Amino acid sequence: MSNLKIFSEKLNISNKRIIVRLDLNVPINNFKIEDNTRIKIIEPFINKLIEKKAKIILISHLGRPKGKIVKEMSLKPIFDYLQKNLIGKISFYQGEIDNDAVNASKNLMPGEVLLMENIRFFKEEENDDENFAKNLSKLGDFYINEAFSCSHRKQASLHKITKYIDSYGGPLLEKEIQSINLILKNKKEPVTSIIGGSKVSTKVKVLLNLIQNTNNLIIVGAMANNFLKFKGFNVGLSLLEKGTEKIIEDIYTSAGKNNCNIIIPLDCIVSNNLNGSPKLKSINEITSEDMVLDIGKKTIDQINKTLENSKTVFWNGPAGYFENKDFSSGTIAIAKKIGENSQSKSLISIVGGGDTLAAIKNTDYQKLFTHLSTAGGAFLESLEGKQLPGVKVLTN
Repeated sequence: MSNLKIFSEKLNISNKRIIVRLDLNVPINNFKIEDNTRIKIIEPFINKLIEKKAKIILISHLGRPKGKIVKEMSLKPIFDYLQKNLIGKISFYQGEIDNDAVNASKNLMPGEVLLMENIRFFKEEENDDENFAKNLSKLGDFYINEAFSCSHRKQASLHKITKYIDSYGGPLLEKEIQSINLILKNKKEPVTSIIGGSKVSTKVKVLLNLIQNTNNLIIVGAMANNFLKFKGFNVGLSLLEKGTEKIIEDIYTSAGKNNCNIIIPLDCIVSNNLNGSPKLKSINEITSEDMVLDIGKKTIDQINKTLENSKTVFWNGPAGYFENKDFSSGTIAIAKKIGENSQSKSLISIVGGGDTLAAIKNTDYQKLFTHLSTAGGAFLESLEGKQLPGVKVLTN
């Protein structure tokens, strides 16, 4: 997307009010942040704006309050965190989006930050309301979208607001788009895609589009159970999605037409329940009492061999029930190989998906990947070939 308007450091923002739309939708329990990954990612950019003496207005949502004030979904815990970690003074605005809000933004001193309360407390936000968007725009002189992960939604602070204010994409949004282009457009072949997760139906459009842009498609996780069953193997008590036969048939047909090699497990780690003892079995040894919970050594070797000959890899979805360490070996092995090859062989590696990130969070491998995406649904919709509403409005 070469005509995308991206914020430039050459832009004179000193003493200017900059609205920054963020995705601070982090897990909060009992008003305490459980995972600050999404906040930490945006800190350097906000601090840079502070150093440039801009007046910064931060907008984000948290959860789905459906246009009502829900105390548990307040951004107050995030305000407390930012107050400790940003280099500038920050205040918290909890009122209506009216003249008082505009005055609060105008009264900021250069280098100060104003965090607005959860934007989804206003029903007009999710309705992409024109007047609400216009009022939001009055809070700033410039607007920056740093919430690529929300940009698949037509909502006022992401979409209509750009009609009324000079608008740009931020550096993180640009990086997410660049990483997608490394898979779909500016790719270095061979390209390998590793897809996990539990449902085939939610990723069918992604899979069909990836098949046209990838040389190897590796299916892991609970999704692989459906492919194994389609191939005639017994998957016992394993998690399955009903009615996927036609979808999988279409996937294999498309793979044949596009010369894409589909790889499914050769062996697996099974148990009779999620907390049972792990046992290695070949896929033709699975019984009706077994539950497939991870990939086995032969499958890991097969994946490693494929990755060894790849120039680009996209990974979305863990290889097994990683929440139990007895069934996390496959996921860790994939992370290890991708990380090592990214460092030693210049493998282009794009890794995303909430469960994938959670599975590898406490490993050293994630630091080695080319790009770690926190964009979730927006990233997957882009891989379907869709143009995201919040990104489209930033084009010239």
